Amino acid sequence: MDEKRRLPLHRAAPADMTTAVVRRRRTRLWIPVLLIVLLGYSLLSGCDVGVRGRLDRLSREATSAAARAVGSTRKVPLEVHIMSKCPDAKAALQELIVPAMEQVHDKVDFKLSFIAHILPENGVKCKHGPPECLGDIIELCARELYPDPKTSLGFVMCLTKDYQHIPERSLVEDCALEHAIDIKKLNECATLDDGAHGIDLLRTSAQHSDDVCFPLLKPPHLSKPLALSNSSICLTLTSNHPNLQPAGQRHHQRNHPP
Repeated sequence: MDEKRRLPLHRAAPADMTTAVVRRRRTRLWIPVLLIVLLGYSLLSGCDVGVRGRLDRLSREATSAAARAVGSTRKVPLEVHIMSKCPDAKAALQELIVPAMEQVHDKVDFKLSFIAHILPENGVKCKHGPPECLGDIIELCARELYPDPKTSLGFVMCLTKDYQHIPERSLVEDCALEHAIDIKKLNECATLDDGAHGIDLLRTSAQHSDDVCFPLLKPPHLSKPLALSNSSICLTLTSNHPNLQPAGQRHHQRNHPP
């Protein structure tokens, strides 16, 4: 594959190479997981750092709600909408999503989407700059190539642990190796049609996140919706699942009091 087709990952400066070696992930193989059963959960004020208390509480609620779905044969569509270079994504994946998924992974149809601002003329703007857009594209390509969350979400989790270094080549290659992802195929996906395919993946994902999350960010007491660009995470249960919908409704009301 010629240079034109190589994934345009950021190479760390020489001074950063030691850091890249020191931070080599000793991560465990990602356990196949369950997920959360939340309707309209969002962390507002972009990359809010005070999320741990809420994540702990939401994890307990998610586990309880998921347990009520055990008797159902239909998987619950669960979506997580994040920004790849936001610290809130790391906190949510580590403290909420993975612990919940570990318990009822077989009850959830998981999908990962990304929050970004769609521009005219097919452009996309990411809150944390072009490196985040490229990180989003890499993670979307992993999902397209490896739909099973055991692989694709494990890869995302690996990257997110060092989100500050997304999309440096050393990080991407390490995580791809760790989760048996073909780096050549990842390159081809991100650069297909001179990068148009990757941009299209991100635009489609960002539009979906906007469609799903934006209506949920309009608390009853406000006349206008809160701007989606001010939200760093949105977790949604996109189903009228009989066992889960009531819990989701109650959760949404608690987070947006009148």
